[in-house]
Amino acid sequence: MDDGNIRDTVLQVEKMAEQLGEMETLRQDFIANVSHEIQSPLTSISGFTKLLQDNNLSAEKRTHYLEIIQAETSRLSKISENLLKLTALEKNDYKLNPTEFRLDYQIRDMILTAEPQWQSKQLDVIVDLTPTKFYGDESLLYQVWQNLFHNAIKFTPENGVIHVILTEKQDRSIEITIQDSGIGISQEDQLRIFERFYKADLSRQAKIGGSGLGLSIVKRIADLHDIGISIDSNKGGGTKITLKLSN
Repeated sequence: MDDGNIRDTVLQVEKMAEQLGEMETLRQDFIANVSHEIQSPLTSISGFTKLLQDNNLSAEKRTHYLEIIQAETSRLSKISENLLKLTALEKNDYKLNPTEFRLDYQIRDMILTAEPQWQSKQLDVIVDLTPTKFYGDESLLYQVWQNLFHNAIKFTPENGVIHVILTEKQDRSIEITIQDSGIGISQEDQLRIFERFYKADLSRQAKIGGSGLGLSIVKRIADLHDIGISIDSNKGGGTKITLKLSN
């Protein structure tokens, strides 16, 4: 083996070692994030369970503590469900179940299902949906619109506005826009919001909740359908998310 081949081999080995190091860092970060997300509700459940052992506790406080335990249990269940879903979607052999369906019907149904959430905040939801057929995995795509719409509700203050627009272009491409008048996303956070467990503006997230997995699921489903996602937002200036689909 000449010097050139030896040098190439050494470079390849170094590159492989670097990639393995990056994978190990990602693995450790993932474990740390999962542990953090699970530990928080578990600590809460444990604490309020101990408080419930007080025989002198009033009925009102007992009910309140049980409601918190129920909410934290539901949060744990949702984290587990999303982790399993994301793990399945990231497998190379994941099989889509595509069918042709009315995309406008699906989005309208999703908005109506979420009505209690946006009505409770007195949000004005303006909908403009062009009758459109699409061929894709109907169940998975529903999760995309649902996640994005619920985020718009979550981060839009009371009496705000959300626009949901579906248009079909002359070239048969489809564009879906979900635009809100909410708190917006900084330019820095926009680069990372599709990462697992990433939460933009932690101070606000702590009050609003969420595991930081929803947008990772959105991105993976979009990738499986070759859907492009673009974000137009500024902190304090609302967020516009545009999805481009090809029929």
